[in-house]
This record gives sequence, C-alpha cells and structure tokens, in this order.
Amino acid sequence: MSDLSAFAVTRRWPAAHPDRIQLYSLPTPNGVKVSIMLEETGLPYEPHAINIGQNETWTPEFLALNPNGKIPAIIDPEGPGGQPLALFESGAILLYLAEKTGRFLPADPVARIETIQWVFFQMAAVGPMFGQLGFFFKFAGREYEDKRPLERYRAEAHRLIRVLETRLAGRRFIMGDDYTIADIALIGWVRNLVGFYGAGDLVAYHDLKEVPAWLERCLARPAVQRGLEIPARP
Repeated sequence: MSDLSAFAVTRRWPAAHPDRIQLYSLPTPNGVKVSIMLEETGLPYEPHAINIGQNETWTPEFLALNPNGKIPAIIDPEGPGGQPLALFESGAILLYLAEKTGRFLPADPVARIETIQWVFFQMAAVGPMFGQLGFFFKFAGREYEDKRPLERYRAEAHRLIRVLETRLAGRRFIMGDDYTIADIALIGWVRNLVGFYGAGDLVAYHDLKEVPAWLERCLARPAVQRGLEIPARP
C-alpha cells in the first residue's frame, strides 16, 4: 500500500486507493486534458473534485500541491524511481503521462518535438485567448461598457481557430493520422469555445471545415466522452 501521507492535499481529499494516480481536478477545458489522457491510457486513477467555485484551490492543502492554485494536479504514487511524484500544469502532466506510458507522443524525435510544439501552442495561445473571450462574452466581463477587450480577444480567437484550420488541412489529427497529446490538449478548449461559451458566431466557426470535422472525430472517442465528465462536479 502506497503511503501518501506526506502530501497535505490527501488530508483534505483522502485517497481511498493510494496505489492509484490521484487526480485533483474539475471538468473544465484545462481539467479534462488530464482526465481524457488517463482514460485513453487506462492508467488506474482516483479523481477528486475540487470546487473552484468555493475557492478550494486556495486552501493550504491544495496550495501545498500546486502553489499556483489551479487545477488540474496529480500525485503519482509510482513516479520515477518508484517514488511518489506530485505534478501540476496540465501540459506538463500530459507530457509526463505520455512518457510514462509510451503512448500519444511519437517516438521519432522530429515528430515528438513537433507534437510538443502544438501542446505549447494550446498552453500559450489557445487557452489564454479563448478563456479571456469567454470572460468578456459570457461572464462578468460582458457587463463592461468598454467593448475593446472583447473585440481584442474575439479577433485573436478568430485568428487562432484558423491557425488550427490550416494545420488540419489534409490531416485527421494535429499530427496527421495519429491522435496525440496535441489533440488532447485542444479538445476541451475548442469544444468550450463553441459550446459552453456560445462564441461560435463571434469567431465564424461555421465557416470552417477542418476544425469541426476534427472535433467530431475527437468527441467520438469513448475515452474522450468519459474524460469530459470526470470528476463529477460537486
């Protein structure tokens, strides 16, 4: 039996199965990257729902796991050298799980770094820009009289979704025929843009051909369907 008692987060969210990867998350666009990856790889894990609406990421126990106070985060009881490993940042977790399992990250050095490049594209551009568009279009930001911030993020989201459209021309997935962590990183954000945020018309999503077809292929995967609902919202 693995001993995770050294991790303060397990005192607030006890591990019923400490021999499994512990996932601390919520089904947000960032959170589902990791739950989808865990479902795709088949690694045993135990999900814990972190209620961001009640600021649970800012509790001392969670901050001891991720000092940046964001989901998702994991503890792997069987990390490198057989020692427990705590990890935060969704992109880093995707890379770690891909390397741990040898799946969804090409072995070829050129294809590998190109895949990582597209993960970074999501982390640095798509996530922040789509998220800001959501704030200024759907949430409290929509009440601002000054519409310049909304227009700024609308224009950038419009541009970024077309970067993906160009990339996917002639490809089933970001890296061609192979589904990788680059796709997993992007699924939740594109889905949220046109679904939860309801910003499809703002970015002329329906003028696109490749991105909608790609999203449909990704959403048809059983592991994606499961991962999008994990952990169940409190």
